[in-house]
Amino acid sequence: MVMLLLLPLLLPCAALLPARRVVDRCSPQAALWTLTVSVLLLAAGTVTALGTLALTGLLRIPAFAAFAELVQPLRTFSLRLVLPLAALAVGLLAIGAVALGRCVVRQAAGLRTARSQADRRPAAGDLCVVESPHPDAYALPGRPPRIVVTTAMLRSLDAREREALFAHERAHNAAGHHYFLVAAELAAHCHPALRPVRDVIGLAAERAADETAAAAVGDRRVTAHAIARAALASHAAETSRPANTPAATSGPVPQRVTALLHPAAPGTPRAMPWIAALLAACALLSCASAATGALDVHQEIEVAQGEAAH
Repeated sequence: MVMLLLLPLLLPCAALLPARRVVDRCSPQAALWTLTVSVLLLAAGTVTALGTLALTGLLRIPAFAAFAELVQPLRTFSLRLVLPLAALAVGLLAIGAVALGRCVVRQAAGLRTARSQADRRPAAGDLCVVESPHPDAYALPGRPPRIVVTTAMLRSLDAREREALFAHERAHNAAGHHYFLVAAELAAHCHPALRPVRDVIGLAAERAADETAAAAVGDRRVTAHAIARAALASHAAETSRPANTPAATSGPVPQRVTALLHPAAPGTPRAMPWIAALLAACALLSCASAATGALDVHQEIEVAQGEAAH
């Protein structure tokens, strides 16, 4: 049973390499979905395993055993092992919960502030122009969704590049990319090894918006130039953009520009490659191991309560 509960804690450590390959080998939209679902499954396996380990250790303490109405001691692996693992699991869950709570409060406050400022300004359709000497642009979710752009950013681009920039940000809002970024942030707080994967998901979201923008303006080169110039203009500039808000200047811009200027040749297979299947298999194995371990502990609890025969 202990290996079933430790496996979900180890599998996320192997997720980063295949996650990076998925972005390179899959279409951006397929990569975004594959990565997001996989990290959520890996995070769920982690939390389930930690929760089960914590519960197993707590039920070996007489006070908790009496509260759970155990009529006989809970059968587990070695007591010398279960109590330290349980204490570690409780600590990790507490730290993760506190960090996640602080992150949610901070990001919600930033989003409310940005939304309030945007709603107070006149808008042309979904476009909200902010007077600022700092070049910046981002997609602001909400009802209705907005594209926030500063006057300095508008002056940095020509008409065609502005069109590409707006198409990029509209693609973020239309596809709900902020939900994917929130899911990645949640997973990153469940296991430290998933934090680098959070950045890979951000890259996949930007690549998906890049491709949509290029199709909308009908010119991949103009889109690439718009992204590159916007990133150069906003480099080291102050930003009021809330965290986990998608923007054309986010992520590894040179890699994105290269992908736009050198797309895959027509007819190149874009089906889900084996590396994506491997990542999905790791995620499913994590959940299956954690669920099996949790069910084993549940069965032992019923036996200790006298409700089932061993």
